[in-house]
Amino acid sequence: MLKWISSLPSKQRLRVRVLPGAQENMKKIFLLIILLSIIFAPVFASAAGLVPCTGAVTCTGTAPNQTCTTDCTISAFFTLILNIYNFIVQDIATPLAILSISIGGIIMMISAGNPNLLGLGKKIFYAAIIGLVLVFCSWLIINFIMQAVGYTANGGAWSSLP
Repeated sequence: MLKWISSLPSKQRLRVRVLPGAQENMKKIFLLIILLSIIFAPVFASAAGLVPCTGAVTCTGTAPNQTCTTDCTISAFFTLILNIYNFIVQDIATPLAILSISIGGIIMMISAGNPNLLGLGKKIFYAAIIGLVLVFCSWLIINFIMQAVGYTANGGAWSSLP
């Protein structure tokens, strides 16, 4: 097969069919990715404070009777879970849902009787609402798991709603 391809004239080997407008679409997608990266860079940088402990080891006593402790405990793990949940819900999901609801509403307003645009706007709007409800219902799932694991610190309350 490779021998057959190499025997073809160069014009036939390099013939690639590009759909009309594909380059413009690729440029738009690339610019959208760059723009979203710039917008969300501070959000992802704020995720640095998720781990509640430093891992510092404190040792007391002399060498034969020395005891060492760390500030990372099981409660720090549960605090980490709470921090990750709050980061996802407050810093990522809620702003994206608000943005999607706004985009869906704008598309419905500018549809001007076009049923396709109206349907697209409704689809985006409803998907954002359903996603937001699922994100907020995730608290119930995490609460159930934490109770099943047997987390009893702070009276069993693993989080406090903001």
